[in-house]
Amino acid sequence: MPASATINHPSLPLPIFQISERVERYLFYDAATVTWLRSTHHILGVLIGTLPKFPQQNIFLGLPWELQPEEARLLVDKGVAYIANDLQWHINGIRSLKPDELNQYRESLRKEGLGAARAAENQKQQRRKMLNKKHSNALSNRDGKDGCATSESPQVEEQEEDTLFDASLAPQSSRPSPVPAPASASASVTKHSDSSLLWTFTPTTSHPLLSPPPQPSKSMVPPVKSSAYALFKHLHSHGYFLSPGLRFGCRYLVYPGDPLRFHSHFLASDLEWEEEIDLLDLVGGGRLGTGVKKGWLIGGVEKNKAESNKRDEDIEQEGDQTNADQKVRTFCLEWGGM
Repeated sequence: MPASATINHPSLPLPIFQISERVERYLFYDAATVTWLRSTHHILGVLIGTLPKFPQQNIFLGLPWELQPEEARLLVDKGVAYIANDLQWHINGIRSLKPDELNQYRESLRKEGLGAARAAENQKQQRRKMLNKKHSNALSNRDGKDGCATSESPQVEEQEEDTLFDASLAPQSSRPSPVPAPASASASVTKHSDSSLLWTFTPTTSHPLLSPPPQPSKSMVPPVKSSAYALFKHLHSHGYFLSPGLRFGCRYLVYPGDPLRFHSHFLASDLEWEEEIDLLDLVGGGRLGTGVKKGWLIGGVEKNKAESNKRDEDIEQEGDQTNADQKVRTFCLEWGGM
């Protein structure tokens, strides 16, 4: 089934949350929005949030989802999103709420956490019943010493099926041996649900407590380096996916499709059209790209004679403005002797 058939289309334009006016970091907090932008607009971003149950690891990361400045700029230029001041929006929104609205919202979070705790407890009881059933069958079929060894196998099998995230379902340090569950197990869930089984539910978004931030009359434009944004926009328009390339010593990693399905093909770096390139950089970039089975790609905006005769002061006054009619040329280097 195509991805577009299963992903809900959000209402446009989308707010890109900037932490504050002084901090140029652009975030999304909604998983559905992240999925839609990735599948529809080839925006990769980077997950930077730790998991609440496992805050000391950085292998599995979650929301929020941070954009590169070039990604945020591209969405704003396309009219898909706008920049919203996250800090100011929350301050104004919280101050405008009434005490009854806050209490109602807290109660909805408590009920949602209670429902999640009950579902987890029911799942735990079902697993225990299945384990006890296997344990009983093994005891009935045992024969001598071989039967004793068999009777211990269900517990080992149950441990092998555990995953990393089963710790949230069983907070005790060691699992008890499989014993028949008491008949009043379901009653105990209901009796102690408000205390021992109450899970804390932390939403990733401020909806529906706060309404979406209003679109400003004058749209804010994320500042970007002109040569980097021109290269990013050029490659993105040809269907490539781009992610940060810091670990490979380049500006972007360029993928022919979603990184979940493809390896990157190029290590891309931006250059000015008349910028001098050191020969060692050419050799090092080409060897590095070939060594990791990629091509080293350099690109920049082609300038005509009139633009080449401009003074440096005129170029600095223009800032990071990018024109739609800019022609970007790219060159790929590969080391043939490796």
